Amino acid sequence: MSRTWAYLSNYLVYSSMAVYTLSFFAHAIETAWAVRVTSEDSKKNIDYKRTEKVARIATAMMILGFVLLFAGVVARGVSAGRVPWGNMYEFSITGAMAFSGAYLAALRKYDLRWLGLLVSIAVLLTLGTAVAVLYRPSAPLVPALKSTWLVIHVSAAIISGGVFLLANAIAAAYLYLDAMESRGERTAWAKRLPSLEDLDQLSYRLVAFVFPLWTFAVIAGAIWAESAWGRYWGWDPKETWAFITWVAYAAYLHARVTVGWRGRKAAWLCLFAGSTFLFNYVYVNIWGTGKHTYSGL
Repeated sequence: MSRTWAYLSNYLVYSSMAVYTLSFFAHAIETAWAVRVTSEDSKKNIDYKRTEKVARIATAMMILGFVLLFAGVVARGVSAGRVPWGNMYEFSITGAMAFSGAYLAALRKYDLRWLGLLVSIAVLLTLGTAVAVLYRPSAPLVPALKSTWLVIHVSAAIISGGVFLLANAIAAAYLYLDAMESRGERTAWAKRLPSLEDLDQLSYRLVAFVFPLWTFAVIAGAIWAESAWGRYWGWDPKETWAFITWVAYAAYLHARVTVGWRGRKAAWLCLFAGSTFLFNYVYVNIWGTGKHTYSGL
């Protein structure tokens, strides 16, 4: 029975990759077909009304891909008889799901369809790496992971990571548009994107929204460490980098609220904080040493 669920999980993950690919192409077509050259001045303009149906298809494919990936993650957990967060492959497919889920959740309130192309590429790269390089068969958890705190700590960290990375993508868009505007007018495609002020504010709101959850994840990790190894903190590489990420995002929020940092400075600080999270997720998980070596590689 467990093997059947494992096969089903793989099938669902592969299916989600196919659907995310369709979403990527739909987003690309949406932008390409929207470009038109006026006969009067021969300048390129963007008319997204021409591609409204394609845009809806792209979003629908993103939602379907998320549902399939969510089902694949659940099936992976059923096949292993535990939560599906025991190795780097499982972390990766769940992280991709969290990132796309954060995008879709934010899409309900903000017009972020312009970000769909980047999100679909990032999800596809993560899933592709997971199935091609990181895949490992389902296996029992190592003793340190057999705890209720695994569900509490890791779920909070995964959700936080998805929202943090979305905020980083928006901060990167801010810097790109800021550099473009400093050289002159935005290109036809970039005129669709929100104003710099709106991007700056949205990135801040996302970080401020999820930072308490990341704080809880760090505290829950310390409680779990005491339960597993008899100490709350040991400056293990993963613990250290999780704390560095917390400090970096705390500095970002502090700089925004008290010092009044806005715009370019705030965006760079947000990207720095996000880079510490990615370093912990990729380098420390795969090549790091210590008690938190669970990649399975």
